[in-house]
Amino acid sequence: MATGLSVHIGLNQVDPARYDGWSGDLNACEQDASDMARLAGSAGFTVTDPLLTSAATADAVSAAVESAAGRLTGGDILFLTYSGHGGQVPDLNHDETGDRLDETWVLYDRQLVDDELFDLFGRFAKGVRIWMLSDSCHSGTVAKVLPEVLSPRELDRRFSTDQPDEVAKRIRVMPLPVQSVVYKRDRAFYDGIQNARTAKDLAEIDATVLQISGCQDNQTSADGMVNGLFTGTLLDVWRDGAFEGSYRRLHREVTKRMPPDQTPNLFQAGPPLPAFARQRPFTI
Repeated sequence: MATGLSVHIGLNQVDPARYDGWSGDLNACEQDASDMARLAGSAGFTVTDPLLTSAATADAVSAAVESAAGRLTGGDILFLTYSGHGGQVPDLNHDETGDRLDETWVLYDRQLVDDELFDLFGRFAKGVRIWMLSDSCHSGTVAKVLPEVLSPRELDRRFSTDQPDEVAKRIRVMPLPVQSVVYKRDRAFYDGIQNARTAKDLAEIDATVLQISGCQDNQTSADGMVNGLFTGTLLDVWRDGAFEGSYRRLHREVTKRMPPDQTPNLFQAGPPLPAFARQRPFTI
């Protein structure tokens, strides 16, 4: 019988001492992680304690994923979710052919570069399925320009405010000035991460990764009062298990309900496994 493990990460804040005084306050990320853990438990997954805010350090997240890699074998599944800010660092190993930037998860003490995550995925056995949900921004656009991108009506619908500072607090992206200062201060560290690892697109992964992210790389993901916009929409579509269909259909149905400036992305990596995307979500 196949085994299902789940790891859930949610940060409503980061350590301002590590991010040039920026605390990155958000409302709904811890709730996102808790709700995903609840769904995973209902589906029969063995659920690890959610890593929330100060517990969501780079070492703790890496250790949780690495532990799962040591426990799962072919046919098993890892359900991995992240809810928090997204960031970027310059791409040094040339796996990003568009904006020349590597995406990051903004964890409590530092950013986790996508090359690190794919390095961890490379430790999973052949035939393991990894389903990942990432409700964060993967864009270098600074939140202060957002009111020029979204209409006043859309801003009011999402945030019930016309104050740009309040809007910025509810977008899951590390502001560009903070990204710049942090990278300049810790450049040797972040450059060392990439220099020590194979580029994400060249990483040797025997597991099959299926990711649904909250937006495209050039978009932003919205926070919310209870859940993030992407996570809340996914919960509405899932309807406590009443949803019928595949991962692909789940992605389509969620996308239909999202605003045009936040389009969830379906991404696959590792050996092709068409049957995986056709399975019902949460299938162990």
